[in-house]
Amino acid sequence: MPAERRSLRSNNKSDTSSSANGDNSQSNSQGSSAKEKTTPTTRAAANKAKSGPVKKVAAKGASENGMGDNDESHPNGSKPTENGLNGSEDVEMGEDTAGAPTSSFNSSKNRHGDEMTVVVPPTKGSKSSGNPGDDKEEDATMEGAEDEADKPDPTAKAIQDIKTNFTLLERAVAHFDPRFTLRVLRSISSMRKYITPDVLAQVIAQTYQSSSTVASFLLSAIDQTEAFDNVSESSKMEMDSETSKPCPKDVLPEVDIYLSILVQIYLFDQRQIQRGAKLSTELIERLRALNRRTLDSLAARVYFYYSLFYEQIAPLPPSPAAAVTSIRQPLLAALRTAVLRKDVDTQATVMTLLLRNYLSTSHITQADLLISHNRFPAAASNNQIARYLYYLGRIRAIQLQYTEAHGHLIGATRKSPTSNVARGFYQASHKLLVVVELLMGDIPDRAIFRQPALEKAMHPYFLLTQAVSVGDLDGFLSTVNAHSSAFRKDGTYTLILRLRQNVIKTGIRMMSLSYSRISLRDICLRLGLDSEESAEYIVAKAIRDGVIEATLDHEHGFMKSKEVGDIYATREPGEAFHERIRACLALHDESVKAMRFPMNQHRLELKSAQEARERERELAKEIQEGDMDDEDAGGDFDAI
Repeated sequence: MPAERRSLRSNNKSDTSSSANGDNSQSNSQGSSAKEKTTPTTRAAANKAKSGPVKKVAAKGASENGMGDNDESHPNGSKPTENGLNGSEDVEMGEDTAGAPTSSFNSSKNRHGDEMTVVVPPTKGSKSSGNPGDDKEEDATMEGAEDEADKPDPTAKAIQDIKTNFTLLERAVAHFDPRFTLRVLRSISSMRKYITPDVLAQVIAQTYQSSSTVASFLLSAIDQTEAFDNVSESSKMEMDSETSKPCPKDVLPEVDIYLSILVQIYLFDQRQIQRGAKLSTELIERLRALNRRTLDSLAARVYFYYSLFYEQIAPLPPSPAAAVTSIRQPLLAALRTAVLRKDVDTQATVMTLLLRNYLSTSHITQADLLISHNRFPAAASNNQIARYLYYLGRIRAIQLQYTEAHGHLIGATRKSPTSNVARGFYQASHKLLVVVELLMGDIPDRAIFRQPALEKAMHPYFLLTQAVSVGDLDGFLSTVNAHSSAFRKDGTYTLILRLRQNVIKTGIRMMSLSYSRISLRDICLRLGLDSEESAEYIVAKAIRDGVIEATLDHEHGFMKSKEVGDIYATREPGEAFHERIRACLALHDESVKAMRFPMNQHRLELKSAQEARERERELAKEIQEGDMDDEDAGGDFDAI
């Protein structure tokens, strides 16, 4: 093949080779001229011949047979490359030119041993466009379109999630299992940002009939009274197919309350407080007529938003005329009903709401009476227990019962979730706990202030702790004046003002450890007290409270410290260790009580045990009869 190409390329340069080809073609074509007539070919015919599917190029030994036939059809046989009729031109273009649209390849040899070169014509789609970047832009556009097509519609997804929750509520009613209802309530946080009037209107229109009073009640709350008129044709067809059933299924009350909660959440997020309060009041009246245990968790959430709406209505707490005082009677009635019906969820929620209500207006006595006359349910959820312990710790701290308040706040901080959703409660409980520990005379652990969730919020309390720990009265007063607005906002300002005596006690204790004897005048100067009489009174009270171990000499006017013994020789380390053990055991007991198991699971276990015994008896009987050996039993049989 390479020798053939070299000979073909030399046709244009050598006259002897071309004339030889012409003579040979004339001598060979005389016998065939009588049988067929040749027609002169034009340039268009040559182009048409170029686009033909297959062309043959003869080798050296076949020049007399193939080249003569091709050269006889045109007069310029001596120069076959002028009109482009010689097949070598197409072969050379296909093989030698780079980037040509045509592609050539060598086919298998024919029967005479010749090689064939097939020229494939270019397709229309293979033509390159003028701008090379158009393909990339088109690919990027296609990828963007595919991403947009794959991305689900948020509205359609929210509607689908709400309808899926309907199925879970139906399952909760059928199996009498509150875990399905709790799963529905937990899913609200993920779909909350997609709740819109259009989504709620479509769900309500597809769930209820147009004559439903519940549907009209909910649609009027979101200003979508024409939702049934604007429903799509597909939704109408679905509704027609559902109504055509012989036994249409009624909507459960759980579904009604669930949709009402979604409407409450939407109104609260949109800050439509007055409309939300009106909706919640009417919804509370509807709940009183229902007595279903599967509604307990949903009803508790309704009461929560009911109280939340009224807390935002002016005048705001702590004003005595605040709007929150108007809902105390409905909440007390709901608490009484929940106790009679043994509704644990509503009882726990309403108790925490009442305590929050009383504390917002500083009615500490009424809150204490509520706690003394009502027992908080032990089977309440962990979040409600944490809230109850926090409010109880605040009440006991105000009542100067710091030890009891410290225990309640420790429980609240341990049960508080550390996620970003509940970070506000986590910070509030630790702020109050730090103040109570300072009031007890203890110094909080420094690691509390280094937590990422507490570092910024607890900075004023960190400065306060530093001033109290060293007994710096001037630093304490400057910190309180600098951060008084933050303390008032947290509700700890009145408790922090009580720390002045503790700062003085701490300073006295440090001086008692540093000096075996110190005069009252020096104590007065170091602590910045007004007179020696006030210093003597404070020292005497510190000795009586057990803050320091010293004696006071009234005649000579000095304080004499006693020698400090070994603290490990006392019972204090054992008592502290006992407190930690008791807290761990209480946590273990609560964890065991909180465990849940499937209903009637023990019956299934007994049934499987009986089947295992029967199988063992059958295997033993077959082995005794000789029908089966130990090896045939598969190794499962051990003993009877």
